[in-house]
Amino acid sequence: MSEVSRFRKKPVVIEAMQVLDDIRAHQQICEWAARGTPSGEVIPVVMSRFDSHLIIHTREGTMHAELGDWIVKGVAGEFYPCKPEIFEQTYEAVSDD
Repeated sequence: MSEVSRFRKKPVVIEAMQVLDDIRAHQQICEWAARGTPSGEVIPVVMSRFDSHLIIHTREGTMHAELGDWIVKGVAGEFYPCKPEIFEQTYEAVSDD
């Protein structure tokens, strides 16, 4: 019989950008994601032409990021959306020093 164990998330610094109601911000997110992708691969973040959300291609499938969500670049270079309340509970800002 297996017992419940407790774990603490390792302190890891990630990059993230928030989805704002601004087409330039959407373009910056797409450009940032494209720079982090080896050429020839599918660009992980694309703007929807029909709505104000971003489409994120993840290892788990296609996800949508709405206004206020964060786009996170994970430790393995993967991109995924994160709801603001989860982001605030999980991450804190660090200085660039």
